[in-house]
Amino acid sequence: MLLLSQRMKLLKKHNKMSLLNLLLFLVITPLLCHATNPNPDFIFTGFRSTDLTLKGIAEIKPNGLLALTNGTRQKSGYAFYPNPITFKNSPNESAISFSTSFVFGIIPEYPTLSGHGISFVIAPQPSLPNALPSQYLGLFNESNNGNITNQIIAVEFDTIQSTEFNDINDNHVGIDINGLDSVLSYPAGYYGNDGRFQNLSLISGNAMRVWIEYDGGKKQMNVTMGSIRMRKPSLPTLSLDKDLSQYINPIMYVGFASSTGSVSTSHYLLGWSFKMNGEAKEIDSFKLPKLPRINRQEKMFNYLTMVLPFVLMFVLAAVISAVVYYVRRKRKFAEEIEDWELDYGPHRFKYKDLYFATKGFNEKGLLGTGGFGQVYKGVLSSSKMDIAVKRVSHQSRQGMREFVAEIVSIGRLRHRNLVQLLGYCRRKNELLLVYDYMSNGSLDKLLYDEPGCTLNWRQRFRVIKGVAAGLLYLHEEWEQVVIHRDVKASNVLLDSELNAKLGDFGLSRLYDHGTDPRTTHVVGTIGYLAPEHTRTGKATPATDVYSFGAFLLEVASGKRPIGLKDNEFILVDWIFCFWSKGLIFNAVDPNLGGVFDAQEVEMVMKLGLLCSNTNQYSRPTMRQVVQFLEGDIPLPDISSLGISAEALSFAHKQGFEDFSMSYSSSLMNKAFSTSMAGSHLSGGR
Repeated sequence: MLLLSQRMKLLKKHNKMSLLNLLLFLVITPLLCHATNPNPDFIFTGFRSTDLTLKGIAEIKPNGLLALTNGTRQKSGYAFYPNPITFKNSPNESAISFSTSFVFGIIPEYPTLSGHGISFVIAPQPSLPNALPSQYLGLFNESNNGNITNQIIAVEFDTIQSTEFNDINDNHVGIDINGLDSVLSYPAGYYGNDGRFQNLSLISGNAMRVWIEYDGGKKQMNVTMGSIRMRKPSLPTLSLDKDLSQYINPIMYVGFASSTGSVSTSHYLLGWSFKMNGEAKEIDSFKLPKLPRINRQEKMFNYLTMVLPFVLMFVLAAVISAVVYYVRRKRKFAEEIEDWELDYGPHRFKYKDLYFATKGFNEKGLLGTGGFGQVYKGVLSSSKMDIAVKRVSHQSRQGMREFVAEIVSIGRLRHRNLVQLLGYCRRKNELLLVYDYMSNGSLDKLLYDEPGCTLNWRQRFRVIKGVAAGLLYLHEEWEQVVIHRDVKASNVLLDSELNAKLGDFGLSRLYDHGTDPRTTHVVGTIGYLAPEHTRTGKATPATDVYSFGAFLLEVASGKRPIGLKDNEFILVDWIFCFWSKGLIFNAVDPNLGGVFDAQEVEMVMKLGLLCSNTNQYSRPTMRQVVQFLEGDIPLPDISSLGISAEALSFAHKQGFEDFSMSYSSSLMNKAFSTSMAGSHLSGGR
């Protein structure tokens, strides 16, 4: 009896457990089926009794019309199918084919104005949090637009051309992947039976139909449009050949998003069908709810009433602006040519020609900025010739006449190693100098500002000899003595074949052979200024030789004459220390990678030290420099000239102090900053 009783208890317990399991199975199984549907197949002909997930200002009207927006400005509306859908069986598999069709309509407040469009969306969740309205279409925002982690695919039907997203027009359909720069877009419309494309106006107020299909085997998405009563056209509006698997999670949601901008617009959905792994069911257009009627006459009257005053004001403003523009244009390009300038006619450019050549001195054409002006690239409309235009401010009226006279004289210089000064233009207190344009810019740029683009030693040595030949021509071979006064790497320009041309003659001074140079203001660049020039104000050929010496050391070592970060660094002192220790090659530019002609490098560095001699009378002339470089005469022993590191360093520091004594502290700071940091001009000058 006891055994039988125990068996009865176990049987009752087992029956209770089976009943509990059965109940759990009956309850949980439908929930799981509701949670993920691997092959959904649904159709909504109107949305009166539909359980959709609505967000934003979306609502269902009594007649079954789904209003994603209701005319409210700067708002978004969303409607998603509530259940998640299986688009892939695993993260690494390809996306499954799907098909959807829907009917929508956009009704703007005014016939020709709209407030953005509507989009079909595939998203990781049945909402798009933090998305913005207006040009963001309720899909993205400023921070996440274009992020690859969005995992959002949308087909947009947009009625505004947003140039920041490269929209093709204000009436287009586009396929968006993770951002609003459509991967493919086309004007809204369809291809008829005759193969001709027919436009559809998205803001016509009429209902229109869309078919979207993705073939997982062909990796192709097709978007087809048509009017509401049409059968599906045989040719899609746009077709994208792209595998969407990487942009789709295994489980996704489908739905719609729309947004309005500054113009009141209503977006409506009339019907929707969707199917995975098959063709979506056809929507019966005769069973769909009707779009609200538009009183076009009333809308047009309101539109004209609102717009007409603005049109009249615009026309009046346009007339006034045209008159003002004409007057200003005449003043803008007005030039006053004085009698003394008539002799320089062939060298004088019209301001208007230079203005249009440089596109109004546009910042995009700015080649560089120096202590004495800006340089712009230009193209002369008459000859299609590339030029470089330097703008220089000149305050002295009397000094302007003398300056122009010297500029015109310099314009007659002809040498293969000089940038050709083509002419000038004078306007008020502004002087514009016109030069040949050098396509490879300045040597300074290639030495310091172009990583991965290093001149080899052969190219550098050819540049050095070219600059030396140009200076020799200026000092001895022209009809007058020309003192350049600003020899430095940023004023050495390179043509298309890397031939060196010395440019920027804006500071040059001329005097007759056999006469003494006049005392002038001290101008130039710190590190290249000869010590006697800063004391006396006289620029002589020897001061150019001094600058050339600093230039030689700079090209060989790849370092500036005075350190930008450490004002105590003086290049000539640094190199002299290496030379005195017999380690001159330790000062060679490491960017050369150890590939150079040792004899040439040693000769260039010693010649740089020789030209940097404190005693101006002990410096070689440019003719001797050229002979040294060509190997026609041997270089003298530097140690026999009494050059020391202390003297060189003192000379540079003294030159710096003398220069600073010539100016106020504020002007000194400006001179130092523009000379050392700002005068790296690229392009021709």
